[in-house]
Amino acid sequence: MGVQKIIQHTLWMGTALTLGALVRSKFERSHLSVVHYRVETDKKIEGERRFVFLSDLHENSFGKNNRILVENIENLSPDAVLIGGDLPVVKKELCFLQTLNLLEQLTEKFPVYYANGNHELRMKRNRHKYGNAYCFFHRQLEEMGVIYLSDQKADFDQDTEIFGVDLDDRFFKRGRTPKMDGEYLRKKLGNCSKEKFSILLPHSPLYFGAYAEFGADLTLAGHFHGGTIRLPGNIGLMTPQYHFFSQYVVGLKQRGKQKMIISAGLGTHSVNLRLNNQPQLVVIDIVNTQQGQESKV
Repeated sequence: MGVQKIIQHTLWMGTALTLGALVRSKFERSHLSVVHYRVETDKKIEGERRFVFLSDLHENSFGKNNRILVENIENLSPDAVLIGGDLPVVKKELCFLQTLNLLEQLTEKFPVYYANGNHELRMKRNRHKYGNAYCFFHRQLEEMGVIYLSDQKADFDQDTEIFGVDLDDRFFKRGRTPKMDGEYLRKKLGNCSKEKFSILLPHSPLYFGAYAEFGADLTLAGHFHGGTIRLPGNIGLMTPQYHFFSQYVVGLKQRGKQKMIISAGLGTHSVNLRLNNQPQLVVIDIVNTQQGQESKV
């Protein structure tokens, strides 16, 4: 085979592979997966809690008005819906109509707890660019009954507390991983209860050491969209912060008794690509092992 034919063959194969990857990515981005986790604890809660965790929707819609997503949540019958941020898109464009529509449907049926991601925080902190959009967004959610956790804590019940933290912009800078410790979080949020089961919603999964030091029993994060292209072993090829071959893109992580669940998220922005990386609706059953409760799964 001549050099020219080898080049043509290589170009043809490269084009075919690229088109195949784009078709597969489009399929994955529109097909929702439901992922279950069972978190065992002792003494801190009575019985069982079921939470649904949503992150990084970025104005995506599964069916008209997110009908498929809402029906899946209804079928799971959670005690509450926890949101880890980045449901809107706040870049050059500013879009949150799908987000408001989804939250309006969810608040009719479930308690909804909402913590900010870097997109909501961009809208909050850059008012010279986005005007009063954050105030409008915040007000709309509060009028729906959403429990909005901006550097705040809310008691879900007598056994469970939920924290939402607004991480500083420096923790979202591309290619950088500044240090964080538990004291940073305590200054913003106060202390975790030693008696209650504590859930932390920090959006970024990069600082699990600080979250564990803070004392959160369970941290729920997202932000990295499953690593764009998921490699074997739940390793992400590239994150939105340009971390490559990262292990902190999806799945369950553990330090001692403290656990962190990372969602692959529900949407994309800028890099609209997902391979081996379907959007995730995360379901978490928290079970008191001493009481012998069985999971709802």
